[in-house]
Amino acid sequence: MRRRQLVQLAAAGLAAPAFMARAQAFPSKPIRLQIAFPAGGPTDITMRSLADSAGKLLGQPVVVENRPGAGGTLPAQALQTAAPDGYTLAQIPLGVFRLPYTTKINWDPVKDIAYVLNVTGYAFGLVVPTDSPLKTWAQFVAYAKANPGKLSYGSTGTLTSPHLTMELIAQQLGLELLHVPYKGSADLMQSIMGGQIMAAADSTGFASQVEAGKLRVLNTWGEQRLAKFPDAPTLKELGLGLVQNSPFGIGAPRATPPEVVRRLHDAFKKAMEEASYQQALARYDMVPMYMSSEVYSRFAQDTFQREKALVDKLGLAKPN
Repeated sequence: MRRRQLVQLAAAGLAAPAFMARAQAFPSKPIRLQIAFPAGGPTDITMRSLADSAGKLLGQPVVVENRPGAGGTLPAQALQTAAPDGYTLAQIPLGVFRLPYTTKINWDPVKDIAYVLNVTGYAFGLVVPTDSPLKTWAQFVAYAKANPGKLSYGSTGTLTSPHLTMELIAQQLGLELLHVPYKGSADLMQSIMGGQIMAAADSTGFASQVEAGKLRVLNTWGEQRLAKFPDAPTLKELGLGLVQNSPFGIGAPRATPPEVVRRLHDAFKKAMEEASYQQALARYDMVPMYMSSEVYSRFAQDTFQREKALVDKLGLAKPN
């Protein structure tokens, strides 16, 4: 027993310098950060600002790659085949936690991702063109009830938070809406401005069009009204009892060394404090929403269970 203890202690003593060496050596080349939505939208703009600051702190560039589609789940899926060395990272939207309930996959969103940190969440709302006859939420609801299946709205993708929240609203109010999915905010805004759809459910990527007088906000989805749109009521104010801010953060492949996760965490957490990032968030009424690696991992577990209940309630679960 004594000999075994000495061997274990000696092994631990040898491992400690190696552990520290790996942590100090990382990163030695650029890091790829895949995000779930196209260029030009709120996610792209805010995450590029964050990546730029984190890269300066890490001493290597953090290169943002856009991977839109599949309800925002492609970056997380890419982690499943990436080397667990910290050089491939992914944005993790809430849609990732719904995926196993709606699609047959061979990986687990909780167990097969190393959660680095949560960084922010979205501010959402529903907009219509300024020249739309639907000037208020009451008029929107009245039209939808009188014209089942004819009121079209776009979202940033099937099974994304905007889509599912609108479906919850429709279920509560007995509405039949026509959902049109897009790959991201940029495509969605082009479509509503072009008259292809009647309304858009989105994060506040619509802000510039509202400020230009081209779109009108019918409601927002946070706990309180947004300072940028003080006249738009929240869903809670409208009696719907819903709040949606869809937190998202950064994940790495499972089995990424803990010291590498810690290095990434520390750099991105520090980057969250930079004025450039906070200004980018403020442009879309988003705020820093920090969760440590440990807290973010627990959030993933809890959200995975909660999203099952949502998918079941809406009848969107895949057949057994």
